[in-house]
Amino acid sequence: MSMDIPSFFETSGTFERRVPAGAYLFHQNSKVENLFLVTAGEIQLVRHQTGGAALVLQRAFPGAVVAEASAFAETYHCDAIVRSDACVLGISRRRFLDLFRADPKLSEAWAARLAREVQTTRLRSEILALRTVTERLDAWLAWHGTLPPKGEWHQIARQIAVSPEALYREIARRRSAKGLSFE
Repeated sequence: MSMDIPSFFETSGTFERRVPAGAYLFHQNSKVENLFLVTAGEIQLVRHQTGGAALVLQRAFPGAVVAEASAFAETYHCDAIVRSDACVLGISRRRFLDLFRADPKLSEAWAARLAREVQTTRLRSEILALRTVTERLDAWLAWHGTLPPKGEWHQIARQIAVSPEALYREIARRRSAKGLSFE
């Protein structure tokens, strides 16, 4: 039986922290003391470039572990900025590593989660290399199958790095061309 990482966080001596929008959960180069599971809100991992530009490395929503690779690092490699009021479950890095080393089910679940993240990151990279909204949406649909409800389409636009308006136009074009409904 495999272990579920959110369940692990809920049952393994974790603590809860509420963090308001605009606050930092942690800073780049700070010592890694805790690992965090998002239970509400959005947290972004941001690396600031030397020219001042910010590069978003992760958008963590409920169910996501923030900076999961930090379990094996001494310091955080980016800032964790709270974009909407958030709640996280945290576990000390030391406790996590002790449990990780002692529990093969946890180790396997963690490795599987990291493998899925690598797959998703590679797919996203491939999608972003495509030139048109049509190609990007086709690739996204090939991975996910169908569109979510209309109220969530803006999230797809963010995932494939197009404006919501461009995505909505593409969906409308498909609808009129094929008589499809994506509602």
